[in-house]
Amino acid sequence: MIGTYAMTKAELQQIILAQLRGLAPEADLGDLRPHDDIRETLEIDSFDFLNFLIALNKEVGVEVPEKDYGKVSTLEALTSYVLARL
Repeated sequence: MIGTYAMTKAELQQIILAQLRGLAPEADLGDLRPHDDIRETLEIDSFDFLNFLIALNKEVGVEVPEKDYGKVSTLEALTSYVLARL
């Protein structure tokens, strides 16, 4: 959990990429551009994406409710969403 520490966008993206690497170790994260759909680009299903969001919540303390899943489909959108709620 982060606490009072102000995380930078770059630090958060590294955490996100590390979580994605754990979820899809065979995926080339170098192919994931900021506005690409994460699930589509990395070929992960909705269950794996949910597990990724749960793991990210444990790491940074920001929960993404189901109603907001569509708002966090890209690396850029997810980063902005989480940073706004830290």
